[in-house]
Amino acid sequence: MEKALAFGEKNYNYYSAYLKEKYHVKRVYKVIVDGGFTCPNRDGSKGYGGCTYCNVDSFTPTSRTMETMKQQIEFGMERAWKHYKAEKFIIYFQPNTNTYAPAHYLKTMYDEALSVDLSNVVGLSVGTRPDCLDLEKIALLESYTDRLDVDLEMGMESIYNETLAQINRGCSHDEFIATMGLLQNTKLDICVHTIFGLPGETHQMMLAYADEINRFPQINFVKFHHLHIVEGSIMGAKYKRDPFKLFSLQEYADFLCELLPLVRPDIVIQRLFGISDLDMLIAPKWGLRKSEIQTFIDNEIERKGVVQGSKYVNKE
Repeated sequence: MEKALAFGEKNYNYYSAYLKEKYHVKRVYKVIVDGGFTCPNRDGSKGYGGCTYCNVDSFTPTSRTMETMKQQIEFGMERAWKHYKAEKFIIYFQPNTNTYAPAHYLKTMYDEALSVDLSNVVGLSVGTRPDCLDLEKIALLESYTDRLDVDLEMGMESIYNETLAQINRGCSHDEFIATMGLLQNTKLDICVHTIFGLPGETHQMMLAYADEINRFPQINFVKFHHLHIVEGSIMGAKYKRDPFKLFSLQEYADFLCELLPLVRPDIVIQRLFGISDLDMLIAPKWGLRKSEIQTFIDNEIERKGVVQGSKYVNKE
């Protein structure tokens, strides 16, 4: 199949190329903000302990220790400008569930964050769970779209309710489907996050994620992660007692080479893998830096002639 993708020179639509084309600058950087939220399966609303794979500290920046959001954002922008030559910024509410509060409180938080640098902020990205969204909160997020792009990132994680129960997700895939119904005609950019390699899921079960993602036209972006085991998580304690099979780097690259041709060709890939801080990572330890992992996967995709969407079939 001849490559006919919209963004970039790779064999898949990759996020940095999408941002460069959309905003006409070389580098757009996400500045992570910790708004002090929790999750319904941490505070007792749906459970305690959180998802078994999760330790929020494994993906939270050092700026979370700062007293105000303004300090967090200014620190993040300055660092991104110095180290990455960032020109424009997306404010990214990442840790925990960032719609888990009444809409009036959320508005105060988002307004405060977006007031820091009006000239250089082009987007708002909000990470959340499907069961912490409703029409009022969606309308609030949509109210910002008249002046910037709003990316709503939802953790789907798995499409199987049995898996979601096993990892103490506290949220079923049926709830994800219901929330996608609320977002059917949304002005928001929808990003879906998945984890591959959760215990009990076979190779074919994981490949079926593509069909489930493809059937929702409102999904613009995806983040694909492999399961990694981190210190401080319930799964980490279990893994130390009884290790189980995880992807090697080659196995994961091979899996992505099977998955990407099935993914709808208009979707932009924000991530192909995820990685925690090395001092918190238990397994798998691939022995490479993030940039080296990206290069390895990209080289495998290129070597095998894999093209996103080349096997996609519209099933409508």
